[in-house]
Amino acid sequence: MNIGELKNEKVGLCVSGGLDSRTLARKLRDSGADVICFTADLAQPDETDIADVAKKMAPCGVETFIVDLKDAMAEACFEMIAAQAMYDGGYWNTTGIARAVTVRGLIPEMKKRGCTVLAHGATGRGNDQMRFERYTNVLAPDMKVYAPWRDPALLNEFPGRKQMAEFLSQCGLEASAGGGKRYSTDANLAGLSHEAEDLESLLTPCTIVQPKMGVWPQEAPDKTEEFTVRFKHGRAVAVNGKPVSPFQAMVAANAIGGRNGIGIKHALENRIVGAKSRGVYEAPGMELLGTCLRFVYQATLDRRATKLFAALSGLIADQVYDGRYFDPVATAALAAIGSLARHASGSVTVGLYRGNILFLSLRDCPGSIYNEADSSMEAASDGLNPVSSQGFAEIQRVEALAMARAGQIRTDS
Repeated sequence: MNIGELKNEKVGLCVSGGLDSRTLARKLRDSGADVICFTADLAQPDETDIADVAKKMAPCGVETFIVDLKDAMAEACFEMIAAQAMYDGGYWNTTGIARAVTVRGLIPEMKKRGCTVLAHGATGRGNDQMRFERYTNVLAPDMKVYAPWRDPALLNEFPGRKQMAEFLSQCGLEASAGGGKRYSTDANLAGLSHEAEDLESLLTPCTIVQPKMGVWPQEAPDKTEEFTVRFKHGRAVAVNGKPVSPFQAMVAANAIGGRNGIGIKHALENRIVGAKSRGVYEAPGMELLGTCLRFVYQATLDRRATKLFAALSGLIADQVYDGRYFDPVATAALAAIGSLARHASGSVTVGLYRGNILFLSLRDCPGSIYNEADSSMEAASDGLNPVSSQGFAEIQRVEALAMARAGQIRTDS
C-alpha cells in the first residue's frame, strides 16, 4: 500500500511516542487517513510511565490506546525459557518474541475500533517489518498492512530524522532530531536490543552501550549473590523462597541478574532479509532463569532426549526470529518441549558474580536420572558394576574390528 490508498481506511498505527511515531501519525492524518494509535504495554524498562506515550502522541491530533500485555509477555518469556530458544550468537531474541505478543494483542483492539489497516514504523531493511506483516497476515487475513518506510513517497519526504523534526516543527509540534545516545534501543520485559548508528561500525566497542536493566560485569559488586529458583514442569514458581507469577518471576530475575552484570551479549546476527546486523542485547532475567532451568534439564534429560531438545530449541528460535511463532511447526515444537519439560522440576541455587552464573546446588528434583553411585570413581554396592562394562566393550569391539579389517578407518593425519 502507499499513503494515497489510505484515505478511505481506518488505520491502526503502532506507536512508541518517538520522533518516527509522531511524524507518521501527523502525516497520515494530514493525508486524509482516519488514524488511531496503539501501544503495547510490555513492561518496557526504558519507560517510567507507559501513559507518557499517549501524552506524547496527543498533540499530533490522534487518540492513543495503551493495551496491557505484560502478563502475555511474561508468558511468552516462560515459553522461550522452557525452550532455551536463543538465536545467533546465543542471545535471547527478546524483540522477536515481543513482536508476536504485540501483534496478537493489538489486532483485537484495532478491530474493536473498526480499523481495517495495521500500520507500523519498522524500517524496510530490518526484521520487524516482516514480523509485523506476517503476524497480521496469519492472525487477521482480512486486514491490510501499511509499511511507511517502504513507501517511496514517505522515504523521499523523510530521508532522515532531521527532515522528520523539521516537519513536526512546521506543524507547530515539539520536535528533536535526537539526543546524545549513539544507537537505538527496543525494550520489553524480556530485555533490550541496542543497534544502529555507531554500533553499525565494527570498530566501535560494544561497551558504548549504557545498560538499562543492569550493569556491565566489571561494574557489578565484587561479591557473590546467591539466587534460588524453584521450577515445576519447566516453569519458575518461586524465587528465593517466595511464590511468584510469571510476571513477578521476570521482574525479580531482571533486577537480581541485572545488578550482577548477567545476560549482556554481543552478536552479528543473520537477518531475515539476508543482511547481517550487529546488536548488543540485555536479557538478565531470561539468562538467569534460563541457565538455572538448563541445570535441571541436565539432570532430567537422557542423551537422546537432549539431542532432540537441542534440535527443537534451535527450530523454535528460528521460528520466533522469522515471525512464524504461531505456525504449525512452532506449535508442534513447543508441544514437544512441553513434553520433555514435564520432569523438569526442582530447586536450583546459583551464585552470581560479575556476569557469571555459578552452579551451587540442585535439590528436590524427583525426575533426575543422575545417580551419584553410578558415576562415582569409588566402589559402591548400589551403583554401576564396572565388571558389567566388559560385555559392552566386547560388543563394541565386533564393529570396530570389522571396520578396521575393511579398511574403513582413516589412518592418515
